[in-house]
Amino acid sequence: MELLFVIFFSYISGSIPFGLILTKFFIATDVRKIGSGNIGATNVLRTGNKVLAISTLVLDILKGFIPVVLTEIYFSEYVQLSALLAFIGHIFPIWLKFKGGKGVATYLGVLFALSYGLSILFIFTWIVVSLIFRYSSLSSIFSTLTVLVVTLFRQSVIQAIDPNFNVGEDIKLLLFVFFILIFFTHRKNISNLKNKTEKKIKI
Repeated sequence: MELLFVIFFSYISGSIPFGLILTKFFIATDVRKIGSGNIGATNVLRTGNKVLAISTLVLDILKGFIPVVLTEIYFSEYVQLSALLAFIGHIFPIWLKFKGGKGVATYLGVLFALSYGLSILFIFTWIVVSLIFRYSSLSSIFSTLTVLVVTLFRQSVIQAIDPNFNVGEDIKLLLFVFFILIFFTHRKNISNLKNKTEKKIKI
């Protein structure tokens, strides 16, 4: 029963399409019909409404953070399952015929629940790469890869930035799966980067 509850709650939490809900409610726009067609914060920003974009970002982070934290408190043995399902819920939401977002903000929310140190590493890397290249997709992929590489090969670094984080094989596998999924959801962006047609971040 506990397992079923964690599966249901984590997936449903992750599957809430906040970007679509906010844009439809406040500006009567279907965010799937503009820009990249994605429901995430980056595409919401293309509506020209920064408040909605920031709101989408925060809510997408929280829908990864909250289920994992609650699972850690009440059903700690299922934390990694909760993290994975919240993430998958965002990418493959049942409400949108399993066509969701790219998962970066929800990934960050999960990461915050697992390790503040790694979350800060992700954010720092994302900001640096985005300032240099101005591509959100490249920043997301590179930041996710950085977290994975540090976790796989630099346990001493992780212990330095987050002494309370337990670097086990299961966590390494989970972060590897996250990277593969984020790489998969950005496959079109990767093609655009190769063809030099990827849109840059406008600030």
